[in-house]
Formats: sequence, structure tokens, C-alpha cells
Amino acid sequence: MEEKNVSRITKIHLLGLQTPHSITFLIFFLFLLIYFVTICGNLLIIRLVSYSKSLHSPMYFFLFQLSLSDILLVTDILPNILHTVLMKGIIISFSDCITQFSFFSASEGLECLLLTVMCYDRYVAICKPLHYTLLMNFQLCWVMIITCWVLSLLVGLITTLPISQLDFCGPDIINHFFFDLDPILHLSCSDAANVLLEVAILNVIVVVIPFFIIIISYVYIIITIFNIPSITGRQKVFSTCSSHLTVVCIYYGSIVCVYLVPHRGQSGNITKFLSLLYTVVTPLMNPIIYSLRNKDLKDAAAKIVNHCLHSHISKFT
Repeated sequence: MEEKNVSRITKIHLLGLQTPHSITFLIFFLFLLIYFVTICGNLLIIRLVSYSKSLHSPMYFFLFQLSLSDILLVTDILPNILHTVLMKGIIISFSDCITQFSFFSASEGLECLLLTVMCYDRYVAICKPLHYTLLMNFQLCWVMIITCWVLSLLVGLITTLPISQLDFCGPDIINHFFFDLDPILHLSCSDAANVLLEVAILNVIVVVIPFFIIIISYVYIIITIFNIPSITGRQKVFSTCSSHLTVVCIYYGSIVCVYLVPHRGQSGNITKFLSLLYTVVTPLMNPIIYSLRNKDLKDAAAKIVNHCLHSHISKFT
């Protein structure tokens, strides 16, 4: 019996956002600005949490990790966007495509897990305040963070290894701005049923279960808030979790629209726009939302600025 010769593609043409030529540079500088603000904003939070003793608590420890995750995510996605906007598409080797998808899968998995851990921290702080110090000790925090990182790395490996074993015979064009699962599998001429099953199981573990944990936690949080007699007390308690709730709504809302809503009749541009929400907008908004809504972070930033100003003035006096 003769074996079929399958010509495996080695290069992939990534089309990107396909913006009109007249606004190419405007779009490029917009995304460049977003990249700069995202990196600086998340580095600022990392700096504040690292050097401000008042922020050495579980909530800010998890926020520190979320900022690291956001930096990894945008660094994986935005350089490709910038390149495709300028060049109207780029050609990338298949191995680089798989590598980028691996980092993307790991970053997204880490984001989901960290948001869940942060939600658990808020649940304990609001629903079990007397036991907070005992339950949320730093030993447990480190165990949860290490577990999140290890699981996310496993997600990256488990999702990409089976894909790399498939035969890819074309077409060699992906109409997206990054390498996601569906666009990659559309290039394959192999049976991808096993890959889809493995990815579905991983999504249940890393995305669906954490999402339900977050929903259940917030149900208990809201019930506890409504049981507080004073309106001022309710507002004060709700403010401690409003930033996290805002981020969760943006992040999971866009993921649900992209991956769970049927794509039939949905244009590629709509899918790209929704994908921008959780790959670009969320990492940009996280430091802004947490900084604007958090008095401790603003106070810590003010102290560091004052310290820098006094040190600078003292050199000239």
C-alpha cells in the first residue's frame, strides 16, 4: 500500500489586523503606546508591591503575579501586531508559530488561575475576616502561586505537543493577529479530534472550573455585603473587590464571546476585535483599574515620588 506524501508547510503568512493604508501609522503608534503603557503600568505595580512594606499582604502579592502575567501576555502578542500593522502581514516559521501559541496558552491559563486565587483571597477577607490572617498565610499564598505557574506551564506544553505532531498541508495563511487554536487547526489535514478533546478537558480545568469558583465566591461576597447594616460599610467593603470584579467581567466576558458563542455568521474582524479585549485591553486596564480604585497603591506611589523628589532636591542643596 502506497503512503501518501504530505507536503508539510514550514512557513505561515499571518495577515494581522488589515488596517486601511491611510491610517497605518496611526494604528501602529496607538498599539505602540498601548504596549508602552501596559509594560510601564505593570512594572509600576511590581515596583510598588516590592518596595512598599504597607503592600506586603496576600492581595498585593497576587496582584504582583498578575502584573507579571500581563507583561508576558502582551510581550507575546503585541510585537506581532506591531509588525503586521506596518508590513501588512508577516511570514513566520511554523516552529515560531507553535512557540508563540505555547506562550499564549500558558499566559491565558495563568491569568485565569490568578484571577481565581485573587477571588478566593477577597472571599476570605470579606466572608471570613476573623480567620483571614490564619487562612491566608504566606506559606499558602506561595503554594497557590507555584501551583498556578506550574499548571499554566503544563497547559502550554500539553496544548502544543499534540498539535506539533499533526500534518499541516495548507493553506499557509492565518487571518488573525496571533496564533490561536482554531486558526492553526484549520491549516491541518490530519484528524484533530484527539487534540480538540485534550484542549476541551484542559479548558474545563483551567477556565470553566475557575470561572464557576469565581461566580460562587462572588455570590457569597454579595450576600455578605448585603448583610452589612450601614450603607457606608457596604460601599467600603465592596470597594475592596470592585477592581477585581471589573477585570473578571472584561476578561471572561470577551473569552466567552470568542470561544463559547457560535462563530457562524460572525466576521473575522469581530473575532479579532473580541480577541483584542483579553489579549491587549485587559493587560492594559489591569494596572489602571487597580491603581485608580486602590488608595493603598496611590499612597505608596505618592511616597515613592516624594522620596525621589527629596533625594533629587537634596543633591542640589
